[in-house]
Amino acid sequence: MSIIRNTERIWWHQPLDREEKIWVSIALVWCILITLMMPVMHFAGKQNAPWESYRISKEKFAEFTDKFIEKYKIGEESGVAVVQPPPDSDVFLIGRNWRWEPILKLEKGKTYRVHLSSADFEHGLSIYPINMNFMALPGYDYVLTMTPTESGSYYIICNEFCGIGHHQMLGKMMIT
Repeated sequence: MSIIRNTERIWWHQPLDREEKIWVSIALVWCILITLMMPVMHFAGKQNAPWESYRISKEKFAEFTDKFIEKYKIGEESGVAVVQPPPDSDVFLIGRNWRWEPILKLEKGKTYRVHLSSADFEHGLSIYPINMNFMALPGYDYVLTMTPTESGSYYIICNEFCGIGHHQMLGKMMIT
């Protein structure tokens, strides 16, 4: 092995010994396997990010979100509106001023089209404790088709540093 090696020779010109050949072969096979798994998971595994997104002004998206909140508001929690939209409807979620608005109350097993954007900075939407991560960019409407499968409270965390209030940027999704 390489612990006791003759340092007088140039190491990169020496032929690989048996153990090095095994490890290089394992690494090469692993790289090929992972590369082949990418298209398999894309097409067969349904591990695809949504394809639907639009350019929209920050002001227009904020206007859509405010109208959505006004229409479906059922209460407030810590000063943030709680909305309960009907199934198969368009839902608007916006990251602004270091919080996610509104708090969403959705039905289990029903499908929603969630429109995601930011009013100020680049934000990263991460739904905890499940592994869903998306970017919320100002000027873009990113549409996620979502069908909740488990009841409970889920927290929306910003996973992209967005400024001084980043550590407080939390939202909530309640599935009933």
